[in-house]
Amino acid sequence: MDNLTELKKLIVKHVEQLDEEAVIKLAAEALNKGMDPVALLETVNIGMEKVGKLYEDKNYYIADLILSGLIFRRILELDKMKQHFLQNKDKGVGKVVLGTVKGDIHDIGKDIFKGMLEANGFEVIDLGVDVPKEEFVRAVKENKPDIVAMSAALTNTIETMRDVIRALVKAGIRNRVKIIAGANHMNSDISKYIGTDDFSNDASTGTKICLKWMREE
Repeated sequence: MDNLTELKKLIVKHVEQLDEEAVIKLAAEALNKGMDPVALLETVNIGMEKVGKLYEDKNYYIADLILSGLIFRRILELDKMKQHFLQNKDKGVGKVVLGTVKGDIHDIGKDIFKGMLEANGFEVIDLGVDVPKEEFVRAVKENKPDIVAMSAALTNTIETMRDVIRALVKAGIRNRVKIIAGANHMNSDISKYIGTDDFSNDASTGTKICLKWMREE
């Protein structure tokens, strides 16, 4: 199969169907045929968005979401993906402190966002999950990032995200960074309430926002 467009369609289809081995095989084939690693991740992300929609419609279960995250991680482990990350490591596009906020242990969205950021040349300091506001403050002081990215899957984390920003304000470091919040339930009103500079409902859009910020700087 020589047509990358057809390969993309098949990758999206098999991600949606959670056919792990088929996705890995097609991803490796696409990379060998010259597909850009960033384009591959964006393609996989389209399939994962479809998985997310099936979950929202109660056609898939939480185990299916977890499996889609495992598929994404396996793609990141492909040799050509690793080579791309190594080549981009010293590009210095920007530095991001990333974490899933306290009260939430979901890491699928965070890990996908991290992979896409790194594929685009960002350095990512991953704080993990269930991260308290104090840890975000410490990480900003120590690492001097350009961007702080808060991830969440639970709707009850809105106040927690707001508390993180209040803590950054109290520490006198809020204005040093751009802040983005990522979650399926995020919208402009919630973003404004929390106090972020922007928000995203998917990793691809979030990455483009971060790249835009760095170009503006």
